[in-house]
Amino acid sequence: MAMYKYKYNPRTVKYEKVKLTWKDKLLRFMTYFAATLVLGLLYNLVFSAFFDTPKEKELMRENKQLELQYEILNKKFDLVEKTLQDLQQRDNNIYRVIFETEPIPSSVREAGFGGSERYSELSDLDNAQLVQKTAKRLDKLSKQLYVQSKSYDQIINKAEKHEEMIASIPAIQPISNKDLTRTASGYGWRIHPIYKIKKFHDGMDFTAPTGTKVYATGEGVVETVKSSYRGYGKRVVIDHGFGYKTRYAHLNSFNVRQGQKVSRGDVVGYVGNSGLSTAPHLHYEVLKNNETVNPVHYYFNELSPEQYRKMIFISSNSGQSFD
Repeated sequence: MAMYKYKYNPRTVKYEKVKLTWKDKLLRFMTYFAATLVLGLLYNLVFSAFFDTPKEKELMRENKQLELQYEILNKKFDLVEKTLQDLQQRDNNIYRVIFETEPIPSSVREAGFGGSERYSELSDLDNAQLVQKTAKRLDKLSKQLYVQSKSYDQIINKAEKHEEMIASIPAIQPISNKDLTRTASGYGWRIHPIYKIKKFHDGMDFTAPTGTKVYATGEGVVETVKSSYRGYGKRVVIDHGFGYKTRYAHLNSFNVRQGQKVSRGDVVGYVGNSGLSTAPHLHYEVLKNNETVNPVHYYFNELSPEQYRKMIFISSNSGQSFD
């Protein structure tokens, strides 16, 4: 810094040296210092606005890596979800159908984990929305996988009992009817032979002489042996398990007792004309989960496709039942 300054004197027409006092020197120093400080601050502001510090650059790289990892993770979730959906579809429409198990409702498969409070602790994180979304997907997948795992446990249990189930399902005709000539009225709406009104016929009628043997159509336990002068007359009900029951009505006599175990082909009684019946015949019903179903769909152990079509044709063309 110059120790002196010069000032023009118009009287002498000369530049005369002026010696600075200590106050002038201090003022000049403070002026330079303030200017330097202001310039430094401006430089720092401009640099911070347009340029990243090494630490900021490192954090930005880490954030990008995390976002990339979350993106890759979500793509993997997409693949897992697609695979799981395929397993659920097969489970409901193939495996559970084969083993006659009710499909798992979508409300159970898609059930969530409660409200947003579950993920509130993640709200303070960077990229909180992405982290919360990923956490929700992970929880949902975990729940669906658990449900699917329990479903397979159930299917495995069913498979282990498959042999028993196959033996129990009512799968033959209840009387000897190889040529199908004893097939009479089928399942569906028919004209009642006595009341002469349209009434739903819950089973299938087989015409046969009194005393014709009636066979158990599957393995099971005799649930009911009952006689009546009305309705079904003398009848036997067999509980086959797995949701199946069969009813043999209008019998002439019994060959089993309540609580007795029977196998497919055992004689349970003999054709008759008891109860509300117009001629000797067997009224046969198949019940699934206590609801009657068409028995014609359950003769798969002895009917060829051609015989099956013929039986459907014969039974559906009968306009009147025998009971």
